[in-house]
Amino acid sequence: MSLPRRYLRSPTAWISAVMLASLVVLALAAPLLWGTAAGRPDPSAVLRGPSAAHPFGTDDLGRDVLARVLTATRPSLLLALAATLLGATGGVLLGAATAVVGRRARRLLTALVNLLLAFPALLIALFLAVVFGAGAGGAVLALAVAGVPGFARLAQTLAAAVAGTDHLAAARVLGLRRHRLLWRHVLPNIAEPLLLATTTAAGTALVALSGLSFLGLGVQPPAYDWGQLLNQGLDRIYADPLPALAPGLAILYAALTFQLLGEVLAGRVARRGPVDRTPAPPPAPSGPAEEGLVLQVEDLSVELPTPDGTIRPVHGVSLALRPGEIVGLVGESGSGKSLTALAIADLLPERARITRRTLRLLGADLATLPPRQRHRHLATGLAMVFQNPASALNPSLRISTQLTEAVRAHRTASRAQATAQAVGALRRVGLPPALLRSRPHQLSGGQRQRVMIASGLMLRPGLIIADEPTTALDVTVQRQITRLLADLRQETATAVLFISHDIALVGEFCERVLVMYAGTIVEALPADRLATGARHPYTRALVASVPDLAADRDRPLPTVDGAPPDPLAPAPGCPFEPRCPRRLGHCAEQAPPMDDLDAVQRVACWNPVPAEVAAS
Repeated sequence: MSLPRRYLRSPTAWISAVMLASLVVLALAAPLLWGTAAGRPDPSAVLRGPSAAHPFGTDDLGRDVLARVLTATRPSLLLALAATLLGATGGVLLGAATAVVGRRARRLLTALVNLLLAFPALLIALFLAVVFGAGAGGAVLALAVAGVPGFARLAQTLAAAVAGTDHLAAARVLGLRRHRLLWRHVLPNIAEPLLLATTTAAGTALVALSGLSFLGLGVQPPAYDWGQLLNQGLDRIYADPLPALAPGLAILYAALTFQLLGEVLAGRVARRGPVDRTPAPPPAPSGPAEEGLVLQVEDLSVELPTPDGTIRPVHGVSLALRPGEIVGLVGESGSGKSLTALAIADLLPERARITRRTLRLLGADLATLPPRQRHRHLATGLAMVFQNPASALNPSLRISTQLTEAVRAHRTASRAQATAQAVGALRRVGLPPALLRSRPHQLSGGQRQRVMIASGLMLRPGLIIADEPTTALDVTVQRQITRLLADLRQETATAVLFISHDIALVGEFCERVLVMYAGTIVEALPADRLATGARHPYTRALVASVPDLAADRDRPLPTVDGAPPDPLAPAPGCPFEPRCPRRLGHCAEQAPPMDDLDAVQRVACWNPVPAEVAAS
């Protein structure tokens, strides 16, 4: 289905499209159809009430009010759009220029924008309308100047994000002039939100312009717009309300049209991308459950829509964890480790599509549970420890609040009971109870990570997924965190899925290791075989790239040659084939299956390293 058809399937989109089309038709056709009746006085029909000949009555010269309201559509819309475009142009240029000018000029422009924002826009418009003189031109200029500060602040905020990008820095190095930097590198990257803001501002400008005309500062006779017609009908509103009601309804209708149009365009931009709207079939029950497993995943795949097409960063992943077991998941950055964890925890973006043959947590089939029950089961049975605890913890809340809110929501515990459990959780991770009154910024990196682990322990989960929990920590704190996780799983029988790219740490800390490459698991083996018993060439390359104290400092560190495959153009064969020193002819034609080498080791490779070679 094409993008316009998907766009118009929304009821709001249909309504806004019909309303906008009606305004355009009226603006074009009304002067031709009703222009004569709107401008022809009739002394015999002065100030008449509604009738069949004049549905909304006549004015003080006998002119038809309905014809004048319809004919005023064109000048009202054109003047509002002119004021909006002038204000948007000036504001955008003023705000976006802060990204390309020097430091002193940037400060001056920022101070100017702040100064202009200190005054209400409507007050500025009224003042300038008096200064410029009553009339359509003065009203348009007054509204344009009043709208500049708002657009300038929006453009300045958006341009600040572009100012720190590498491509703008590279353009500066090339010596491009400031106007080229502005037109080629800044404005194209902030055009969409500015367009949406302009669409919404058109409705506001229409109301403001009608207000100025109503006060006698806008359009002057013999010309007229909706605001002037509203003023003329207000004198007789108690006797004949329709002459005042008609232009008021026209102003409301046009302003609402622009507001709905802006909302629809914003939703369209947010949903951009080749999103598959085909209704997904109802989830089939998972495969047979295996007894004694905390987590059982079989054939898990993840699809993500992108502007260039749909990619499958995770495909065919199978893993299982038993109570008290620590399993490491390793691989290069971008291999799909974190996406696998997020898919298990149901934390992927809404546009992501997950398929699986089996997905069970603590014996429950997650795919067939109702959404509310599934969320509760995940919240109480699984805990996530993210890589950056500084962003995972809310900086505005105390540690006590963040530790107790989950147990109070899911275990219906009182405040005192939840606080007592939080004290116990902090002591279990080696932190004093006094930290409950602290906020995240008052803690060190290691303390924040311990708080994250304590937060997960509050609900006594059966599984902890630790996604790079030690990456940002020094070696001493890394040891403390891994020792803490090892002690916790012995005390509580909690299984741990430990995701990391640190091969040495995983080999020392975990019991089993799953090696992931290009979104799939290529080898599963005991941790004590990782250094000398790995059979997949990729696993051996990862192990060989780990430096040790005995390495020759005069030689460069070994690395894995080549680069991971492009997810937008997956090859039909083994994904590691272009980088593999043991590739065969058919490796590029067919992906190898995961085969058992023995009772505890599996590998997906057509030509694995022989056992005697691996041991040597």
